Amino acid sequence: MAMTLHVDIVSAEKQIFSGTAEMVSATGELGELGILPRHSQMLTRLRPGQVRVKLLHGEEQVFYVSGGLLEVQPHVVTVLADTAERAADLDEAAALEAKRRAEDTMRNKVDEISYARAQAELVEAMAQLQAIEKLRRMRR
Repeated sequence: MAMTLHVDIVSAEKQIFSGTAEMVSATGELGELGILPRHSQMLTRLRPGQVRVKLLHGEEQVFYVSGGLLEVQPHVVTVLADTAERAADLDEAAALEAKRRAEDTMRNKVDEISYARAQAELVEAMAQLQAIEKLRRMRR
């Protein structure tokens, strides 16, 4: 029997996922993280991006998080996200529009606060689009 870990992904609004997995991958503040059963304990911030959960029998589920915290215990992984959604539920048109608006704001560079906000929105939109693309490749 393969070793497993329990994974919970929750946002401020609701629980997105709870189940057993073989591995979890996410983008932490210092780079990509791969979490397997018996991983050492850890607490880190997450960057906007994907959280990939490899379920038993090789199936993978992809989630988008806008940031948050990742807590790792030897057999439990908890993602506490500001915003989290299944990649399949993301709206590609809305993400493309958010990307376009952020790029326009950055080009016009009204003030530093607007520019910084636009940069953050661009990062989130790009992370959503990457999650959508990853899901597309998995379905092929």
